[in-house]
Amino acid sequence: MKKSILSIVVLTLLLTNSLLAQVNPHATANSPTSIGMVIYSNDIETVWNAFRLANHSKNQGDTVQVFLLAKGVEVDLLVNDNKDLKDQVDAFLEKGGEIQGCGTCLKSRKNDEPQVCTFSSLADLYALIRKNKIVLTF
Repeated sequence: MKKSILSIVVLTLLLTNSLLAQVNPHATANSPTSIGMVIYSNDIETVWNAFRLANHSKNQGDTVQVFLLAKGVEVDLLVNDNKDLKDQVDAFLEKGGEIQGCGTCLKSRKNDEPQVCTFSSLADLYALIRKNKIVLTF
């Protein structure tokens, strides 16, 4: 009886592992992924930490896109006043990172020539959300 139960448990574990491998055979704990970050804060510490994470993720081989929304578009001005934030943003851009900014939000702040981001639209934000496996907000 004990051997039968043990056999059933072992068989169940093997089948479960086999099924999981079929669901995503290439996934491992360290597989690169795609991350979309939506930054809607103008709090320097929050934005700085978001870009720290973006840089760390890029260093791990992940694809990272950043979209600045609402107060987040003020990052374009914050980098002028905070060297640590500027260093993180510059490092992200140097690694090939992409920063998009809500065009409507930029225009409402009279920023017609953003230095950090490109003018983007709601459709671009939607595409970022649909494209990336992970979407984080700050």
